[in-house]
Amino acid sequence: MTNRERSSGLVAEFERVYRAHVGEVTAYFARRSAEPQTVADLTADTFVRAITSFATFDPARGSPRGWLYGIARRVFAQHCERISRGRDVMARLGGRRELAGDEVAELVTRVDAERAGRELLAAMAELTPTDRDVLELVDVAGLDRGDAAAALGLSLGAMRIRLFRARGRLRKIVGENHG
Repeated sequence: MTNRERSSGLVAEFERVYRAHVGEVTAYFARRSAEPQTVADLTADTFVRAITSFATFDPARGSPRGWLYGIARRVFAQHCERISRGRDVMARLGGRRELAGDEVAELVTRVDAERAGRELLAAMAELTPTDRDVLELVDVAGLDRGDAAAALGLSLGAMRIRLFRARGRLRKIVGENHG
């Protein structure tokens, strides 16, 4: 196989992965932000990172879905860090492209659809970051335990234990808030 054929195959495979998962990645960010522009930016950042590292993606280590959620988690963590330090405000305002009306409408619809997910994340705020990540990837985003473990860099056994404990802690918190 020539380099050109391999490259063409990678492009086609990445396009398949993108089309299959762009909605899920967008929903992941829509659960975290009610701003359509931020959702669009974070989704784009995730896929830029994914395409630049796609040649090194190893399906033996997990599915494309889990791999993308791992990238999305890092993109969001870096976004939060930039925001908390305040370094990003002026640069982002100058670098934003205006979204077209139909793009805004689509993202507003997605943000509205993820309202329940944002409410669940708010209820999970009392949990540790690790517990929140485990619950969100498995119970909210619907990743299987293996993909979630890969996204979090955990063994499957550690993932199962953390998920069991996190669910118990969340049930206790919800019970206290409603009791």
